[in-house]
Amino acid sequence: MRILVTLLVLAIVGIGGWQLLPSQGDKNKTIIVGTTDAVTSLDPAGAYDAGSWALFNNVFQSLLTFEPGGVQPVPDAAQKCDFTDTGLRTYRCVLRDGITFPSGRAMTAEDVKFSFDRVKKINSDVGPSSLFSTLSSVTASGDTVTFHLASPDATFPFKVATGAGSIVDKDDYPADSLRTGTSVAGTGPYRLTSYIPGKRADLRPNGSYKGALDSTGRPVTLDYYKDSARLSSAYKAKQIDVATRTLPPDMVSKLSPSDPDQRVSESDSAETRNLYFNTRKNSALHDVLVRRALAWLVNREELAASVYDGTVEPLYSLIPTGLTGHTTSFFDSYPSQSVAKAKALLEQAGVSTPVEFTFGYGIGHGAGAEEAAALKKQLEAGGLFKVDVKGYEWTDFQKSWATGKMDAWAVGWVADYPDPDTFGASLVGSDSTMSTGYSNHAVDSLINDSRRYADRGRVDADFRTIQTDVATDVPLIPLWQRTDYVVSVEDIGGTQYLTDSTGLFRLWSLDWI
Repeated sequence: MRILVTLLVLAIVGIGGWQLLPSQGDKNKTIIVGTTDAVTSLDPAGAYDAGSWALFNNVFQSLLTFEPGGVQPVPDAAQKCDFTDTGLRTYRCVLRDGITFPSGRAMTAEDVKFSFDRVKKINSDVGPSSLFSTLSSVTASGDTVTFHLASPDATFPFKVATGAGSIVDKDDYPADSLRTGTSVAGTGPYRLTSYIPGKRADLRPNGSYKGALDSTGRPVTLDYYKDSARLSSAYKAKQIDVATRTLPPDMVSKLSPSDPDQRVSESDSAETRNLYFNTRKNSALHDVLVRRALAWLVNREELAASVYDGTVEPLYSLIPTGLTGHTTSFFDSYPSQSVAKAKALLEQAGVSTPVEFTFGYGIGHGAGAEEAAALKKQLEAGGLFKVDVKGYEWTDFQKSWATGKMDAWAVGWVADYPDPDTFGASLVGSDSTMSTGYSNHAVDSLINDSRRYADRGRVDADFRTIQTDVATDVPLIPLWQRTDYVVSVEDIGGTQYLTDSTGLFRLWSLDWI
């Protein structure tokens, strides 16, 4: 009798346990992820933005990648990579065996060379070629690829690990122009099975994947929304399983980790937002005194509280908190809003007031419109400036700032990699990706000097000095730093690994619980 009772109890427990576990069909059910990210191009040579790179992270491979929370790149398509000289000018990688493109052809060192060469050759206005400014040439031999740098660059491995280092099939991509169409030929953990621009990307695990990951994850669909309000509505209507980048402030401010009906992941981020200025002679903001006057009028605390419901932190530094070199240089120079000091600077500049200038922002990205309206009100305080605000669709927005068609524009910056260098040359160096026209020989020299140190802790002094110079020259004004939030239905796990300060977007981390 005791044995029978025991067997009966075990049978009941077994049935209950079986009911709690998802079926294999559920495990293979597509996870739907919603985002306001915009994809500029499916070609790695033609995109340098968070939305495009989020897709590249999953459908392409780079020689190196970052583990969640990692600060040093690890091998992915490569078996190993190392500098071969103490001068940090020769970087060599040996390819991993058995990686194949969708065509079935094996990846070779020639494909790697081709991929890096075409990024520099195409040199797209909105592409990532600026990241490889120190790259002089690439050679390939057997399974080995060697990068020859024009100057020491300890940050080169970080750049290799980004979307700019995506490896494409040399037989499937043109060498001197961008690839068109809605397909990709990559070797990442996912295959892009269908793509509708601005609407949806369907991703299925790549059964041929070989790289740093142990698992390629579940089928995923990325749904793209034009603005945060629509993203929020879709999540509340249960049309998507995961919502991220970028949730509306009023939704974020009400999120609670204790909510039993959903999962909320909050993580530190190196995402910042700056107000950039066109410093060229034909711009109304060419005079540094005018730009300093603007710096006296920005009230970050008010922006964070009124526009973002306290979900972002005011930022007074080019480099965000958490990274080497962070300071409060803009607080030190412009500690509080002052119309009187702004007026004095404009009088010193000898310009008539109000100074009129154009200000652009990207439509649909977070609270861009509300932020622009708030900044317009702040900058027009005292009648010193008159701001003409205009919203742009993402692709037009990128092209407009790249070609100098605006005087000022507000843009978020997601760190390319976990190092202060990603906030250096890309944002304030000569020929920066933000195309402000700003050039300061001292800043460029400090950026180049900082790259001589393999020990990145030694670059702190260089970046502190850079930020002092930037606060003096004001090619931009730091506004705020974001915390990453991901919200999902209760039976999705792995959201805590989806995004972090490494800049990667890990769809493969998501799973059904």
